[in-house]
Amino acid sequence: MDLIDSPDEGLNSPEFTVTELSGAIKRVIEGEFGHVRIKGEVGRVSRPRSGHIYLDLKDDRAVISGVIWKGVSARLQTQPEEGMEVVATGRVTTFAGQSKYQLVIEDIKPAGMGALMALLEKRKKMLEAEGLFDPKHKQALPYLPEVIGVVTSPSGAVIRDILHRLRDRFPRKVLIWPVAVQGEKCAPEVTRAIEGFNAMTPGGALPRPDLLIVARGGGSVEDLWGFNEESVARAAAASRIPLISAVGHETDTTLIDFVSDKRAPTPTAAAELAVPVRHELIAVLNGQDARMRQALSSGLTRRGQRLRDIARALPRADTLLDTPRQRLDLVSARLGPALIGGVQKRKVKLADMSGTLRPATLRRSLQVEGRRLHDISVRLAPVLSRVIAVKREQLASQSRRLRPDSLAQDHMRKATEFARLAKRLSEVGQRNLTAWRDQIDGLERLRLTLGYEATLERGFAVVRSAGKLVTDSKTAKSASALEIQFADGRVTVGGKSPSRKDPPKPAGQGSLF
Repeated sequence: MDLIDSPDEGLNSPEFTVTELSGAIKRVIEGEFGHVRIKGEVGRVSRPRSGHIYLDLKDDRAVISGVIWKGVSARLQTQPEEGMEVVATGRVTTFAGQSKYQLVIEDIKPAGMGALMALLEKRKKMLEAEGLFDPKHKQALPYLPEVIGVVTSPSGAVIRDILHRLRDRFPRKVLIWPVAVQGEKCAPEVTRAIEGFNAMTPGGALPRPDLLIVARGGGSVEDLWGFNEESVARAAAASRIPLISAVGHETDTTLIDFVSDKRAPTPTAAAELAVPVRHELIAVLNGQDARMRQALSSGLTRRGQRLRDIARALPRADTLLDTPRQRLDLVSARLGPALIGGVQKRKVKLADMSGTLRPATLRRSLQVEGRRLHDISVRLAPVLSRVIAVKREQLASQSRRLRPDSLAQDHMRKATEFARLAKRLSEVGQRNLTAWRDQIDGLERLRLTLGYEATLERGFAVVRSAGKLVTDSKTAKSASALEIQFADGRVTVGGKSPSRKDPPKPAGQGSLF
């Protein structure tokens, strides 16, 4: 063995800690790539409570992890969703805690028009499945709103067009909620504007609008994308105030158009839908007023004429009193003798009665009635006692029979019997109605089968002349007019039928000559 051993191969290589090696790799990757733009499909998307967004970007052969920090995700115009094809801009870095590299995303956008339309179609199907497009949820627009709320940019031509059209048609109070109509601020500001108008108190210091208009001029799909955001569509669908969407030109369509109560092709058309034309309304009111005055005048004229006609048929007032006046004279002439005769008859009757009313006779009558009353009073007390005892016994017997439990049982028994009879009556009535209905249906089918009208449906016709049937050609040639009945009406040939009045001709039906 040598006194000085040679060191083993590799023992003089430098040693690195795990942190040092991870830091070196991080510096190499960040220095080599810096900011990059990556196109790919969004895979797994995770949104923890911290507010950050973790996702995967993939193609057909590789996957790279990505992270969007909370501050960046809040200002993104397009939120990543699984299945979207996007272009992500950011910087490549490493995460030493899991020994992997990842993309810190600073901006993310759909990869072209196809991706935007696919995302729009996906959101549209989701909202439609929830029933936000259902017509039964749409509110009717007020005929003449007092206050109109407009959600749009205060500096564009849209608000000037709306105000100009409202001023021409019917001036109304307008509240403008200024918002950004494109860019990343568009969707949250429009959502807050719709919710803010709905949160106003009716009758408050600032009046709550009766109608909302969300308006913007035309533009590309990217320019109008803020009105395709889910938050805007849900705010419009939840609005308790009727809402008109006027976003873009007539060919532009956004999600808010489907959930709004009414879609206008242009902002100017939205103003026309919001209010009627004042001059036309005044003309209609003047016409209705004239018609009402004319109807009232003609009604009063007719009733006055009717009153005069009825008055001419009535007798004069003095002739109405002739008969009662004559009857009064006859009765008054008979009144004096009748009074005298009546007094004389009563005098004679009084004289006859006074002859029998002597004091001795009255005393004897009083004595007889007194004895009779005494006899009755003596017998009255025992009779009353017996009657009271009998009535008391009857009352006790009746009270024993009228117990609450027996009455309740009797009531329950009779109620059950009544319900049973009512059920039977209902069932019998229903069976009878069914049988009668079937019988009527059968008779109706038999009538249609036996009637000649069903034959007319197969191309036949009925020929009549002077109200009589024509069954041969000889009679038809000698007839001055023929009436031919088809399945869908009648036609007169050769002039009018003399036997009866012609019925009114339906549209498209007439004489052949």
